[in-house]
Amino acid sequence: MRNNTLKGKRIAILATEGFEQSELEKPKEALENAGARVDVIAPEEGIRSGKIRSWDKTGWGDSVDVEVTLSDAEPDDYDMLLLPGGVINADKLRADPDAVNFVMEIAARCKPIAAICHGPWTLIEGDLVRGRMLTSWPSLQTDLRNAGANWVDEEVVEDEGLITSRNPGDILSFNKKIIEVLQADTAEYSKAS
Repeated sequence: MRNNTLKGKRIAILATEGFEQSELEKPKEALENAGARVDVIAPEEGIRSGKIRSWDKTGWGDSVDVEVTLSDAEPDDYDMLLLPGGVINADKLRADPDAVNFVMEIAARCKPIAAICHGPWTLIEGDLVRGRMLTSWPSLQTDLRNAGANWVDEEVVEDEGLITSRNPGDILSFNKKIIEVLQADTAEYSKAS
C-alpha cells in the first residue's frame, strides 16, 4: 500500500554485483511505497547492460536496474544512503575507493546511513564506526570491534542516524526504522522552516 509520508525524499542504494537480493529489493520497495524516490547506484565496472545481479541465499538471483552510475552520483542529491549486504557486494564496495569516498561524503553531510548484514564493511573502510553502536552479520563483529564500534546482537540498532541490522530475517524491523528516521528528519526540517 502506497502512502506519501516520504514524498520528496531521495534515497541512494549503493550496490554492485552480488548484493543480497532481499536486502536491496525489500527496503527499496518499502521506501518507494512510502513515497520516496530510490536510486540504485553502482560502480561502472559492476554494471552489465544497465543492471547488477543479486545473490539470492545460495546462488545468483534477479538483476536490478541501475539508475545512476557511481561516477555520476552526487551526495548532495540524497537524503539517506542504504548499503545492502551480500558478501560479494560488500567486499567489492569496501575495496573500491570511489564507493568508500561516496559513503564518507554522505556521512560528512550528516545524512542517515542504513546498512544490513555485511553492509557495514564499507563503513569500516571509511572509519565511520568508531565509537558507534551497531549490529551486523555475526561474522563481522570482530572487524567492527577492531574498528572501534560497540557491536551488539540486536535486530536493528539506530545510533544518531546510523541504522544497522543483522540479516534478511530483520528486514521488517530494518525497514520500519529507516522510515521512522526519515520521517523524523522531515519533521525536524518542517520545524526549522
